[in-house]
Amino acid sequence: MKKLYRTEGPYKMIAGVCGGIGEYFDIDPTLIRLAWAVLTVFTASALFWVYVVSIFIIPRKSDVYPGY
Repeated sequence: MKKLYRTEGPYKMIAGVCGGIGEYFDIDPTLIRLAWAVLTVFTASALFWVYVVSIFIIPRKSDVYPGY
């Protein structure tokens, strides 16, 4: 069963949210990051706050899969 998490280590850029979403949906995290940046600019930064909230809500990969 797949679980959503924030990536850690070399695959995270800021907080690992986009990397985790990319791994969950099997999409390149760079595409997720690019789409997120473009949409943030066009939505008057509403997605910025969604990202900030996601940092606190989505657990880290090591919390979801202990021993990672």
